[in-house]
Amino acid sequence: SKININILFRIIITGLILIFVGFKPLDVKQQNFVDVPLFELQSFVVYEINQLGLDTMMLGSNAIRYSDCYTVKNIDYTDNSKDYIVNMKANNGIYKNNIVVVNDDVVYTREDGLTFQTKEAVYNKKTSIAKTDTPYILYQGQNRVTGSSIIYNSKLNTIQSNQVVAKYQLKEKQNEI
Repeated sequence: SKININILFRIIITGLILIFVGFKPLDVKQQNFVDVPLFELQSFVVYEINQLGLDTMMLGSNAIRYSDCYTVKNIDYTDNSKDYIVNMKANNGIYKNNIVVVNDDVVYTREDGLTFQTKEAVYNKKTSIAKTDTPYILYQGQNRVTGSSIIYNSKLNTIQSNQVVAKYQLKEKQNEI
């Protein structure tokens, strides 16, 4: 049985057209690994020391070191490089280029007793500025301030905030007899 050459070419061309129309190329997605972990630490303390002594101390229950940052669980960060010692604690943190980004149960404390609590905050070691765009509670002694956001400059001892409610204890002048 002989096949007509025209019929053979029609079958081949029809098959090629069906393959071209029916089959789509695989959509292969490439994943670029920008930063690969260098190592992981468990229950650690990192000290940064300068000519004058202890500059920074960071504790945590777990940390992953990347080429340019640390991601830390249960971070406890202390900055001893300025006039006042500053401490920040949170459930999670990232330390990169002298900037600490913390979230989940953040407590910022300054050596003189000024403290604020919030959900997330950013602290810049170079400028001594801590800020958050989430509601916070700030207190020092019996004085208490709440607001929707805060920018606190520890070096200049200034605070900028929105939607502020303050409870402040005024000191009365005592007359001497």
